[in-house]
Amino acid sequence: METSFALTGKGYVLIAADTTAARSIVKMKTDEDKIKTLSPHLLMTYSGEPGDTVQFAEFIERNIRLFQIRNHYALTPSAASSWIRRSLAQSLRSRNPYSVNLLVGGYDISTYTPHLYWIDYLGTLAEVPFAAHGYGSYFALSLLDRYHNPEGTLEEGIEALKRCIDEVAKRLVVNPGKYKVKVVDKDGVREIEL
Repeated sequence: METSFALTGKGYVLIAADTTAARSIVKMKTDEDKIKTLSPHLLMTYSGEPGDTVQFAEFIERNIRLFQIRNHYALTPSAASSWIRRSLAQSLRSRNPYSVNLLVGGYDISTYTPHLYWIDYLGTLAEVPFAAHGYGSYFALSLLDRYHNPEGTLEEGIEALKRCIDEVAKRLVVNPGKYKVKVVDKDGVREIEL
């Protein structure tokens, strides 16, 4: 019952993911951080099979950090998402494919623009103004379609995100509970409270 949302606004990307780790009908923990900070201006949220998600997210995190150490600069959100998509597509063609859905959000400090990418377990990549994965996406995408403002302030983005979280809590059979929310903008990555 994993749920993750993301949206862009004027100069920021806002990403939220539930903090529940569950398997079948058993909730194992409620403080799982499903949002990885890949670089000072790049975030990734992941959902899918529990073993695959953590292993793939750590693989991506370490390799993007290795690139930054070797080359003395961080990847742009576009370049990072393309490399992540290729890595996922390569694993799909192996004996051990990863079953992972991703939302990659970042702020490009060279063009001063926010970017959000939707990547699914088949290696499909799309740049989008807002996105969602998991069971909550059935309710959140219509709300984001109606209330998302690409030129909105951070406060307007937080209000749209709160609408999504409230709707999922009200309508989904199993309430995910708590959410972790992070924002990336020109100042970098930071966690915010709802």
